[in-house]
Amino acid sequence: MSRTKQKYDIVIIGAGPAGLAAAISAKENGAEDVLLIERLDCLGGILQQCIHPGFGLKKFRLDLTGPEYAKKYIDSFLKLKIDYLLDTCVLEVTPFKKVLVTSPTTGLKTLEAGSIIFAMGCRERTRANLNIFGDRPAGIFTAGTAQRLINIEGLMVGKEIIILGSGDIGLIMARRCKFEGADVKAVIEIRPEPSGLNRNVQQCLIDYGIPLYLKHTVFKICGSKRIERVFFGQVDENMGQVSGTEKEMKCDTLLLSAGLIPESELILKAGIKINPLTGGPVTDNIFQTSRNGFFACGNVVQVYDLVDSVSEAGHLAGKAAALYTAGKLPRARTRVKLAGRKPVGNIVPQYYRDYFIGKDKDLISLRVDRKVEKPKFMIKDKDEILACIRKPYAVPSEMTILDISKYKQKMLKRTELVIEVKG
Repeated sequence: MSRTKQKYDIVIIGAGPAGLAAAISAKENGAEDVLLIERLDCLGGILQQCIHPGFGLKKFRLDLTGPEYAKKYIDSFLKLKIDYLLDTCVLEVTPFKKVLVTSPTTGLKTLEAGSIIFAMGCRERTRANLNIFGDRPAGIFTAGTAQRLINIEGLMVGKEIIILGSGDIGLIMARRCKFEGADVKAVIEIRPEPSGLNRNVQQCLIDYGIPLYLKHTVFKICGSKRIERVFFGQVDENMGQVSGTEKEMKCDTLLLSAGLIPESELILKAGIKINPLTGGPVTDNIFQTSRNGFFACGNVVQVYDLVDSVSEAGHLAGKAAALYTAGKLPRARTRVKLAGRKPVGNIVPQYYRDYFIGKDKDLISLRVDRKVEKPKFMIKDKDEILACIRKPYAVPSEMTILDISKYKQKMLKRTELVIEVKG
């Protein structure tokens, strides 16, 4: 960075795709002093280790790798001469918009901000989160850790690999390990359908003949110094073990791809409400949280399927934060609470307000907890249907986006709405 100040218009925590997009947008929308803080030693976040293609299809209409996608944003970021701190850890964010940071270069320091944007992303679930019985040998990694070891450090994680969970990182790592000469023996998924995108199931598993066991999970890990085998089997609808289905499979490596958890500890300490369904903060339609002047975007709010959508969220949050800091964000006169009815799960945003800051479309994103054929999504106030939006399909592994632009005026006249689906 070029200089260090005590106070900034906007402080952004996290320099992944959401943070970079938010910083660029904030600067382009009038914010003078913007600071981006990143705990790693480079900009770009997780994108730098995602060397596979598939990024930028929506945003740039190009099939880019993760580093290529990141470079486009990093180049724009550096041209705007935005301040940034690398290798810097944020210890605390207070409700009074003070940010306590520490790094080898600055030491312990407190910064002040006119507004704050959280863009910390997610972390992976570990074995401790999954409560798998058995020994505690070497050879057990999260899929993201294995990805970094192979793609960044140039280290191979094992020769006989089993992957627990069919999230997108796990699917991509199944293919990556196959490329490196490993025997990927199976992908084991506890749910009745894969957790990752259909294109990744096809391109990473089916195309390479890697077996996928649905409605199965690992019950026990065995090994002395290094993992030697696992016992796995079928589960019932309550995720309990089905007796008589247990199988043994030898391996020297187990990769865990069993879901992501938003890095929301700083948000919680700042006194901001957390959505129990997503694990991220409660937000409105401009990604402002339950505290004015605190914004959040990207995977810390919800887990997105595509990085292009993460960047779009960052652009909107950055613009909103710039308007707020400049005192140009109109005061919301209405607030509509949005909730889902099974099988509709988490919804973002949870509140819709009458903010109009030049968005192209007004969108609601949600996930269903089971597959729905030819769904009709209905936005209802008690028994009155305000909107009915049809989609070709809805599955848990893919985010469903509803464009409510033509319905928002009717919605803003209500106080609480429910979204339900019928197939």
